[in-house]
Amino acid sequence: MDKINSYHIAHIRQSDREIQALSIHLGEVANISKHLAAKIDAAETGELVGLLHDFGKYSMAFQNYIRSATGMLDPDHDDGYIDAKAAKGKIDHSSAGAQWIWQALKKYGAAGQGKCCGQILALCVASHHSGLIDSLKPDGENGFLIRADKADEQTHLEECIRNGREILARAEALADKALVSKIVKRLQTLAAISPSKTIHTFNIGFWTRFLFSCLIDADRISSADFENPDNSTYRSREQTPWSVVIDRLEEHLQELSGRTSEATPIDAIRRRISDACRRRAAGSQGVYTLTVPTGGGKTLASLRFALHHARTHGLERIIYVIPYTSIIEQNAAAIRTIVEREGDRFPWVLEHHSNLEPETQTWHSKLAAENWDAPIVLTTMVQFLETLFGGGTRGVRRLHQLANSVIVFDEIQTLPIRCTHLFCNAINFLSTQTQTTALLCTATQPLLDKLQAPDKGQLSIPPQNELMDDPAALFKQLERVNICDLTRWPNGWSEQEIADLATDEFENQGNCLVIVNTKAWVQRLYQRCLETVDSDSLFHLSTSLCPAHRKDLFCTIRQRLDDGRPVLCISTQLIEAGVDIDFASVIRFLAGLDSIAQAAGRCNRNGRRSEATVRVVNPAEESIDLLPDIKIGRDKAQRLLSEIGDQDLLSIEAMTLYFSYYFYERTSEMDYPLKARQAARHDSLLNLLSTNDNNIGVTEPWQLRQSFKTAADNFKAIDAPTQAVIVPYNEEAEQLINNLCGLSTQFDAAAYRDFLRQAQKFSVNVFPQVWRTLVDQQAVHEIHPGEGVYYLDERHYSPDFGLSTDIVAKADSLIW
Repeated sequence: MDKINSYHIAHIRQSDREIQALSIHLGEVANISKHLAAKIDAAETGELVGLLHDFGKYSMAFQNYIRSATGMLDPDHDDGYIDAKAAKGKIDHSSAGAQWIWQALKKYGAAGQGKCCGQILALCVASHHSGLIDSLKPDGENGFLIRADKADEQTHLEECIRNGREILARAEALADKALVSKIVKRLQTLAAISPSKTIHTFNIGFWTRFLFSCLIDADRISSADFENPDNSTYRSREQTPWSVVIDRLEEHLQELSGRTSEATPIDAIRRRISDACRRRAAGSQGVYTLTVPTGGGKTLASLRFALHHARTHGLERIIYVIPYTSIIEQNAAAIRTIVEREGDRFPWVLEHHSNLEPETQTWHSKLAAENWDAPIVLTTMVQFLETLFGGGTRGVRRLHQLANSVIVFDEIQTLPIRCTHLFCNAINFLSTQTQTTALLCTATQPLLDKLQAPDKGQLSIPPQNELMDDPAALFKQLERVNICDLTRWPNGWSEQEIADLATDEFENQGNCLVIVNTKAWVQRLYQRCLETVDSDSLFHLSTSLCPAHRKDLFCTIRQRLDDGRPVLCISTQLIEAGVDIDFASVIRFLAGLDSIAQAAGRCNRNGRRSEATVRVVNPAEESIDLLPDIKIGRDKAQRLLSEIGDQDLLSIEAMTLYFSYYFYERTSEMDYPLKARQAARHDSLLNLLSTNDNNIGVTEPWQLRQSFKTAADNFKAIDAPTQAVIVPYNEEAEQLINNLCGLSTQFDAAAYRDFLRQAQKFSVNVFPQVWRTLVDQQAVHEIHPGEGVYYLDERHYSPDFGLSTDIVAKADSLIW
């Protein structure tokens, strides 16, 4: 037994039983965390939390546990053997390091400054398996002190101090008065840039979360690289060679401008937009806007700005935040075609747009989780917001990657309304504290810098930071459709009348797009139009189809449109944002003015027709009471139509007026309100993450008040969290499901990660009520027990409507 305990174990590799010594793991995590935390000028702070995050593993209790769990101790012969299965999760190895930091730092500084610094660092260490814990709990209890004062028989701090002298020698050199002074200086800087107490305390909490991100990613990297040493070969710490891809982009743009035979007036305007973005890329870092009408070439123009800006300022990556998965693959494919070449040392573009990663992480999923370590990342607004504010450790590990970056927000008007103040505060923090530039792209800019409650946070956008000199004139130049208000009040349009209008436009114009507000209406209209329209010409689009299915349909639709063949497409609003498709006629169910403007971007997109019309109708029956974004937007658009008519509906002035109505109506929702059952009282998530004024807990000056865990547990980027399920859309999807199910018991992390990446394009996100129905019908199956990754029974996927709670297809192929 003495021989076994002469060294301390951090991990044991599953493949070959190789041991990772605890001192090695702590040293690796400290060095990586130091490197990452340097982004916020907190290298020594990052090093200290990395060094002590697993300090509790120096206890005999943990060593007996890991040796018992891995068979190093014999239950019949070794006294230290314990039932590892029963002990899992019950041996505290994160509190010892937190307690040591707290005790080391709290004695420094005046008026509790050392206590504040010690609490920030200790919180990160204590929380590195659970997600940040509450400083103050909703009931007023001091959650941090409960952890900091935990008894030694539970944390084994004194034993760890005796066993970890080598590590402590390094920690003691870091945990001094100078470190406290440096942290305090940074916190005082945050106070100086904060216009209100709410924003100041939010910034302190967000700085804590950023440091936590550095620790979490460092820990995951060290663990993953030990388990699979090949991982490290895919990670590059070198400066991104932006000049390589800039040359490729400029060459591509030159080729486009040389195609004079295909040139139209819109092509010339797109080039002017792109050139303006190139010129402005040399500007200082900050928050910018790009206000360009739909069809103005925002994707390539924003890429041009981002690449040149990143090179100018020596930034690490470009992150595209896109509202819908339906356009991520389209944009990623377009960017890949331009910037990637066969033989490149590493892929330039990473897509991350699925929630296939389970909420409760297993060892397998931790190894496979993406941390956005790529030069160009495309992700969804949902994933981005989860990174900023979500619970646990899965999303937060990516937060530090937002530093030293250009973040491009495509169609920023789709930001969830309840996240408005949180989002604005986070972007202001990143732009002022982490050398990050944000670019807000849309034809319909929301008024995020002119909110009704600026003391809660609004974007800081200098007036000169609009990339286009005269957006209003640009909108006039790019006018290519008329808006025709066909709404009928109070009765609205019947299903048959809408179908007749659609088929009339289809027959007269040769093609027509109908955009509705709900999936139920898509299916109803599709079935109604199928009575008179040939099935080859009729298409359905909704989020019930997996991205690969939608991509195939988009390709078919585009080809038919290019060939002049008939197309009638019935779609939800997923087709509005950023989808490069051009219809002769568009019918739009009444919705927010931003949605109507986006719908107009799918009509006469390339300006090849002398005139085209978007017809706005209101259905007689529509169930949208549970969809407040659509309902309130519809009501404000109706008000605008009654005030100004449909002649100037797409102007910047009309859009500004619309958002003033829309935001005024929803001001009370912008701080993410919480009900009493969520936070023990009526509160807001912004308050929990800032002053926490409703909390009755007694605090000292400089002490953190944030209820981090309560806020994170209640944060959801969308109203109803979804569960991803892999669907057997085609043979490739079926084979992928078989591959995932068939992974041997000798887990291959690289293969698992690769399969999950591939599976994103075959996944559908399912709302809770639908998920429960699928589970009850035994229509979903887990890839591996306990992993939280599921696939769909093939009988529940229709070639017409995608995922269905009913059996809609025969079981023709064998899935594992």
